Amino acid sequence: MTASMNEQLADWIAKDKAYCWHPFTAQDTWTASEHEPLMLVSGDGVWLEDAHGKRYIDGNSSIWTNIHGHAHPQLNAAISAQLAKVAHTSFLGYSHPLAAELSARLAEFFPNSSLSRTFFSDDGSTAIECALKMALQYRMQTGQPERCEFVAFINCYHGDTMGAASLGGVEAFFSRFRKFGMTVRFVRDLDELRALEGLDRVAGVVIEPLVQGVNQIHVWPQGMLSELREFTQEQGIHLILDEVMTGFGRTGTMFACQQEQVVPDFLCLAKGLTAGYLPMAATMVREEIYDGFSGERENAFYYGHSYTANPLGCAAALASLDLFTSDQVLELLPAKINHLQQALQQLADSHPEVWQTRQCGMIAGIELRQADGSPYPQALRIGEKVCLAAREFGLLTRPVLDTIVFLPPLSITSEEIDLSFAAIAQGITAVLSDGRKNNTIE
Repeated sequence: MTASMNEQLADWIAKDKAYCWHPFTAQDTWTASEHEPLMLVSGDGVWLEDAHGKRYIDGNSSIWTNIHGHAHPQLNAAISAQLAKVAHTSFLGYSHPLAAELSARLAEFFPNSSLSRTFFSDDGSTAIECALKMALQYRMQTGQPERCEFVAFINCYHGDTMGAASLGGVEAFFSRFRKFGMTVRFVRDLDELRALEGLDRVAGVVIEPLVQGVNQIHVWPQGMLSELREFTQEQGIHLILDEVMTGFGRTGTMFACQQEQVVPDFLCLAKGLTAGYLPMAATMVREEIYDGFSGERENAFYYGHSYTANPLGCAAALASLDLFTSDQVLELLPAKINHLQQALQQLADSHPEVWQTRQCGMIAGIELRQADGSPYPQALRIGEKVCLAAREFGLLTRPVLDTIVFLPPLSITSEEIDLSFAAIAQGITAVLSDGRKNNTIE
């Protein structure tokens, strides 16, 4: 790196520490003089490059968003073509061709257009927020105002806006805010849900289908989702699926719910909707729910965002859906999923610190524990240290507690999976084997 580039990097870091506020980050640690933030400046495929010119595999898809890799020429071209026309127009009182096309394309994924209406917003939290407000207003306008509660699952994560935070099952994130939002009851599983009293007060049940992300990649039992759908239909409760993480191929099918032939009442999408290129979300609903907002003007859904149905986001989303077809993304996934499974097994076999691995399609969690099976003391932050060590060997990812999350772009190759797991293995060795020898972790 040249002297001028060193000066430029130092300036960026100084400005970041002086003016930026990072999410889920202890800012005192971040702004400490000895900490040098990783400054990412470019990307190509599954690779990212920092200001020093070092390359890394994007092992968490830039916070679970990227689908087809960075700087994809077709995605770039689609966004550029739209940019040459218009960057943004209001969706309040107007429309544009790409929003119409995208809504129709999304509806085609479900039988008989059963999820026929799409409401666009900005991110996963707002997709959930829309679903909650729609569910409540629908009940008010269809003679069921007593149905004003929700049920969510322990250790779930559905976003950080106030309504979405009400659903959050992770105490560290949400306990201080929950009292300000929706009325929510929490259950661990279907048995606890069935045992709840007052189900006639419940408007909807919210779940991340097949796998909970922030709950250290907790995988639901096979068949659980279809049982939940049957139960909610019996009870007249709406099923709200949060596919912000699981949507767009992550679990092996376009949407996780398709694996158990489940069609929810509300489907919340974001992250991979635009292949991780631009902020955009969608809340898809059944036609009968949409019909509940017809009639008088005051029945309208009075909710919206300045960038609802942003044309650039729609262009990226449509180009991404085209790539699923032209690049045979779903057809190529089984081999990649199998290779990932083998890599997880090899890592567990060669490293006793790997207590358990969990996988759902191209989503994987690697939980590290002590030799007796007990968790490491949280103060040691073992998962964080292993991920930082893996960075030195060319992999970027983040842990949830001491579970290392591996959730790469779907465009990753078998060779790149192997490189990623070599980095994880070296990170585990550096922190736990070498660290124990050097008495740096105990």
